[in-house]
Amino acid sequence: QVQLVETGGGLVPSGGSLKLACTSNAFTFDYYHLGWFRQAPGKEGREGVSCIDSVDGRTMIADSVKGRFTTSRDRAKNTIYLTINDLKPEDTSRYFCRSLPRSRFGACVLRPWSGYEWWGQGTQVTVSS
Repeated sequence: QVQLVETGGGLVPSGGSLKLACTSNAFTFDYYHLGWFRQAPGKEGREGVSCIDSVDGRTMIADSVKGRFTTSRDRAKNTIYLTINDLKPEDTSRYFCRSLPRSRFGACVLRPWSGYEWWGQGTQVTVSS
């Protein structure tokens, strides 16, 4: 059973940093590509931010946030992380962890894929100007 729990959001000043965590169980961690999406207030749809390949740990970062966002994983804790530096007001969003089965997807994809993905409940990041 897929399990995803996000933590680490909060209210931070512009220019600050945050580290979000998505904790799963061993099954999810081993058999699903895990990534981060975000949804800004009042906007429809979620933007893919990052992804970690479940097999080899290769990471993907969206061009829109490259240079400020990094992602990593800790196998011992079944957890992936999203570190956000130099936060900007436009980063204000709810950040969601997303899993995608590697049995169907040979590599990470940074777009929603209805019917195959699972989502956590999200964690709110608010950046004050």
